[in-house]
Amino acid sequence: MALSSPEQAAAAKASLDAFFGLTGKVFEGAEKLAALNLQVVRSTLAEAQENMTKAPGTTDPLQWFALQSGFTGPFTEKSLSYGRQVFDIASTTQAEVTQFAQAQYERYNARVQAFVEEAAKNAPAGSEAAIAAWKSAIGATTTLYETLQKTGQQAVQVAGNNFDAVTATASKAARRNAEQVPAAAGAKG
Repeated sequence: MALSSPEQAAAAKASLDAFFGLTGKVFEGAEKLAALNLQVVRSTLAEAQENMTKAPGTTDPLQWFALQSGFTGPFTEKSLSYGRQVFDIASTTQAEVTQFAQAQYERYNARVQAFVEEAAKNAPAGSEAAIAAWKSAIGATTTLYETLQKTGQQAVQVAGNNFDAVTATASKAARRNAEQVPAAAGAKG
């Protein structure tokens, strides 16, 4: 594929750089998620092994239930922590991709505006209305893009706040349940 001008070659290089930059951001997020999943599996297996070694030593059913409830509290907390970390990885990756897309959009928008300005300089007499309409359309597109970007950021923020609220409520409930079962086992024993 031969490019006919240095501008086309530069544009092709910029497009490839943009593609590989975006791909890199997505893979960084996938790597973080994979590392988190491996860490969770490793710690879950270690805890399961530890818990399995404790269970055979219990002879009293109430002790066994207390031991089981001791497993659910930390499991719930760790599940909530895992969900939070996944959400953080997704949010960070989304923010990086959005920032990258914003930079690409700004570069593209600057080129379009420069093109329109150059076209306006070289336009024949009487084409002022068409140039003004073109500039107005570019301005409207920019406004729409900015509005969509702000709406997306607000949606992510609301989702994060809702996730925090649900996590806090679930964490409190798990702690309350974990405290009630050993207390009941101690009262009956």
